[in-house]
Amino acid sequence: MNLGAFSVSLSVKDIEASRDFYARRGFEPIGGNADENWLILRNGHHIIGLFQGMFEKNMLTFNPGWDQDCGELESFTDVRQIQGELKSQGVSLETEADESTEGPASCMLIDPDGNPILIDQHR
Repeated sequence: MNLGAFSVSLSVKDIEASRDFYARRGFEPIGGNADENWLILRNGHHIIGLFQGMFEKNMLTFNPGWDQDCGELESFTDVRQIQGELKSQGVSLETEADESTEGPASCMLIDPDGNPILIDQHR
């Protein structure tokens, strides 16, 4: 099961303070909008998302259709197929993608320690 690009999505209290903190560690903005309380930062192949007021916990995020440089892949496993594989393994999902649609969609599961895992397809 290929889940796509990996990043960590951080629930932050102050997006400007967090952006400054990570900038001092070599992370540069590559996407998002601070005025909308979200930013995507990169340091080499390491990607983090900063999200203020959007969710309660930090989460692992996978993006089917993207490589680790946020480039679009020609071929990838659709989130609905990943979701189907997870369900066939008996995994309980917190949220599900609408299987009657195509394109952008997401599903979420929780690991045994309560950590959310978002599989978020943008195309």
